[in-house]
This record gives sequence, structure tokens and C-alpha cells, in this order.
Amino acid sequence: MSELLGPVFQRELLKLGDQSISLLWMIELFIAVLAVGMITRLLKNFLRYRLLAKLGVEGGNKEAIATLISLGIGSCGYLVVIQASGLDLSSVAVIIGGLGGGIGFGLQDITKNLLSGLTVLLERKLKVGDFIEFDDIAGYIEEISIRSTVIRTLEGGEVIIPNSQLAEERITNWNYRDCRGRLEVDVGVAYGSDPVLVTETLLEAAYSLSSVLCEPPPKVIFAELGDSSLNFKLYFWIARVDLRARIKSEVTFSVEYYLRQRNINIPFPQMDIWMRSPNSSPQVATVKAQLPSPESTPQEFLESVPNEAVSSKYEPLKDKLSQISYFQGFNELQIRSLVEMGYRQYLEQGEVVAQQGKEFRKFCIILSGYVEVLRITGNQEKHIRNFGPGEYFGELPLMLNLPSPGVIRSANTEVTLFVINQANFEQLLSNYPALAEDVANELSSRKDNIREMYPEIWAEMHSATRHDSSPAVWIKQRLKSLFASSPS
Repeated sequence: MSELLGPVFQRELLKLGDQSISLLWMIELFIAVLAVGMITRLLKNFLRYRLLAKLGVEGGNKEAIATLISLGIGSCGYLVVIQASGLDLSSVAVIIGGLGGGIGFGLQDITKNLLSGLTVLLERKLKVGDFIEFDDIAGYIEEISIRSTVIRTLEGGEVIIPNSQLAEERITNWNYRDCRGRLEVDVGVAYGSDPVLVTETLLEAAYSLSSVLCEPPPKVIFAELGDSSLNFKLYFWIARVDLRARIKSEVTFSVEYYLRQRNINIPFPQMDIWMRSPNSSPQVATVKAQLPSPESTPQEFLESVPNEAVSSKYEPLKDKLSQISYFQGFNELQIRSLVEMGYRQYLEQGEVVAQQGKEFRKFCIILSGYVEVLRITGNQEKHIRNFGPGEYFGELPLMLNLPSPGVIRSANTEVTLFVINQANFEQLLSNYPALAEDVANELSSRKDNIREMYPEIWAEMHSATRHDSSPAVWIKQRLKSLFASSPS
């Protein structure tokens, strides 16, 4: 059999330059090319998943490095195979040149995708795991290869996109710096509702959820005076914008709940129609939207909504803040601005709000209850002082960029705090110099506590103010430097 097939396989089919082309020669060349392709693929996988991974190279760089090295070695391998097969490349240069135009035209999209893939991998603006939005597609990047990118959509499907589209089209990458994003909820309340109370309620609804970030803080915008409602927008930030549908639903549920708690009504659409007749005075007829039950009026429907959780003990934040001495002169608009700067925080009996030596970047005003400050040295616990309703704490760590001087916790009572972050604290003191003066005077009266909790600061303060009657001058200078360093 071999004697019969041998001549068939070895018979010359054509001649390229000095090389005789036979069926056996073609089979050997095919096997050699296939072996080079397999070795190239194995080398790429080894570099990507083993060697470069152990070296700590990140995903996008791994793909780019592995692709370039494997392409380079593969190209050299193919040239070696061709040379070993006996072909003189110069002899087929004319043929290759003639075919080059047609091949290049036919493979232009593939070449474009390859170059775009290298661009995407090397620039690293898109990485595996990023959440992107592109051409009505939203999903996570599963894989970036040299020709295409695989995106897993939120519905669970996988979309393969040519890299040329990613390189040319506009893409929203939510993970470029982080995965944070801002959402908004539109809220309409009945005319006659207190805008300050609405602002407080919407902010409390946002702050009540752990999925809503405190930095940047939520913001309430009074959007417009609508046809049948006062229209507000609640802006808030979340850490995972890919979960925006679920988190927005949670916030909407929370907003509805807190509005119901405060007896703030969401109005039904209403339109007044005036009808005139020649023999009677003008009369007004009110047309209201249909309700799910046609047998009841909107007011009856509202009254039937269960509201069992409304607390008679609830006192609006604006009333609580207005009772504090240094806010008593604020008008309603100033109180609303103050409400927007912070949020209400509740502490259970003995609950710790700050740990000794840990970062504490909050200005806390006590609305009710008592807070105690403890200094812990070894196994000993020393009581420093108590703070009661109307007093505040946390201003010194904010002003001087210091850790908490001790353990701060509720003193055997339930405590309600109004908490303001650092940026809003700086804005508050900058907007209201009288309050900054009060803070400076209050701090100067606590010099004994400062001496015990911050000996280095006390030494600096004492040295700078030894010729003055009070350390308030030094504190005021620190406040000025705080404003000068904070962004406008």
C-alpha cells in the first residue's frame, strides 16, 4: 500500500521557484503551521494565567503583554517553518504582493479590530470587571481579547463587541475612577407643606439607608411650583452604580415611608374648571384624578391609608435646631440651609460614636441626651467630661486634623445628634462668623481638657498665647487658616 501511495504523495503538483510542491510537502507544511499555532496559543495562556499573574501584572496589561509576545514568537515561528519548507520568500514576493491588496481589503476589519484591541489593552481605560454603558448596552467587561470584548449584561447575557467600536464610540465607564454614581428621586408634595420639613424628611429618608453615601452628602433641590404640587428632587450618591435600580427603589420606598410618618401628603392631580351661565354667578367645579376605587373620594382614600407608625413624640429638626442658642437668630431659609448640611443620628444607651485615636471627622450637636468622653490609658478608664443638649463636640479634631482624643459614647441615655461633615462644617463657620466666634470661645474654655487630651497642641497654644488673656486668639487664627485652606 505504501509503495502505491508513496508516488502519489510525492508526485510534483507545481513548482514555486526551486521548490517542488507535492501533496506530502503540503501536509508537512500544514502540520508545522498547526504546531506553531498551538504552541503560540499555549504560550499566550501560560503568560496570561501563570507567569504574568504571579508577577502581579494587572488584567489589561497581562492581555496586552501576552498577546504581543505570542504574536511576535508566532510570527518568527511561521517564518522559520516557511524557510525550512524550502520556499524562497523572494521567489513568491511577486505573488504575495499581488495578493496583498486583495487580502488587505478583505481583512481590513480584522486588522482594524486587532489594532483597536491593542489600543484598548495598552491605554487601560477599559479593564476586566469594569461596569460600562455602550450603545444601549449596560454590563460588566468579562474579557478583552485582541479582536473583541465580551460584556456580560445585567440580564445575564453575554455580548461580543468588536474592539474597533470600543475604540471609536462613546463609552460610559463607571469604574474608571470608582463605581460611584449620583441618582435622583422626584417628589411632589401638596401645597401648604412646609418646605423645610420636606427637606428634612427627604434627607432623613436618604441617610437612613446604608446604600446611600454620606460623602458626597445627599442634596434636596426645590425644583418648581407645579400645577398641583411643590416639586422637589432628592440627589444622592451610591457606591455601586450598577445596583442603581434596586437602590433607587429602596430610596423611593424610604421617601414614601418618611413622608407618611410626617403627615406630608403626595397630592392627586387636580384641576379647577370655572363655569359661567348668563343668569348665575360663576361657580367652580373641581375635577380630580380617578382613584383605584371609584366609590371613594381622594380625601377618603388618603384617610384610609394606614399610618400606624406616626410618632407623636417626633419633633421637626428645624424646631430642635431653632432652640439651640447660637441658631436662635436664624430665619427659615437659614435653618433650611443648616438642615441640608447634616443629618440626625440616634445613639442607643452606651453606644460609641468615636474611638480613641481613630479618625473622627464630624461636628456633632447634641439635640437630646448626654454624651461622655473617656480617656483610656492601659486598663484604666478616666472620665473627662460630659456634653448635654445644645452642646457640641468634634470641632477640634476637624480644625486641627487630629484623631479622636478619647472614647465618645452616650452616657446611659438615648442620644440624638445632628451631625455635620467636615466640608459643611467649614462652610457653616465661614458663612456665620458669629458661630465661629462662639466655637473659638468655647474651645478656649476647655483648655484644661485640651491640655490633658492634646498635650502637644496645648504646648503650641500656650506658647503662642502666653502674652494674651485667652487662647481664643490662637484658635481664631487656626479657624482663619482652616478657611484659607478649604476650597471655595
